[in-house]
Amino acid sequence: MLRKRQKWSVDFTRDRAGRNISPAPLPDPVGYVETCPQVESSDMDVSLVAKQSWGVAIGPMKQLPMNLLVMYMSGNTISIFPIMVVGMMLWRPLQTFFSLGTLLDQFRGDHAIVQKIVFMVSNLLMVLVALGKCHSMGLLPTSPSDWLQFLSVREQLEVSGGGMAFT
Repeated sequence: MLRKRQKWSVDFTRDRAGRNISPAPLPDPVGYVETCPQVESSDMDVSLVAKQSWGVAIGPMKQLPMNLLVMYMSGNTISIFPIMVVGMMLWRPLQTFFSLGTLLDQFRGDHAIVQKIVFMVSNLLMVLVALGKCHSMGLLPTSPSDWLQFLSVREQLEVSGGGMAFT
């Protein structure tokens, strides 16, 4: 039983008379190889793990330009937004240092030691940038006047007086 053909459908397996047409085999395209070359999965896995480890190691360094821009745009005034920005800038690397044991286990391969050093130095650089911003905002006690409350009051050795009293 023949199916009813729609006007808009085209059947490439039959000619106009309704006879079956077998398609002629087409030649292979240029560069086509029937068998694909075998790539050893262990080499590919090692390179993928190394690439992923470098991505994790350089991740904090990639965030540094954006954080510097946000620090610049937030200004040096002491208000809620700059303090929140500095707080997050300090908290994220410190949180990373607290969970350092699990993060350093991710680095594998030939360059694992270098990757760990790059990761820790880039996080330390983020902390230093945040501390520099705290210093520019005046939140760090770096001047001698910040420590006056801890100095003892000088004892007076002499008292001088004189002049006339007006009544």
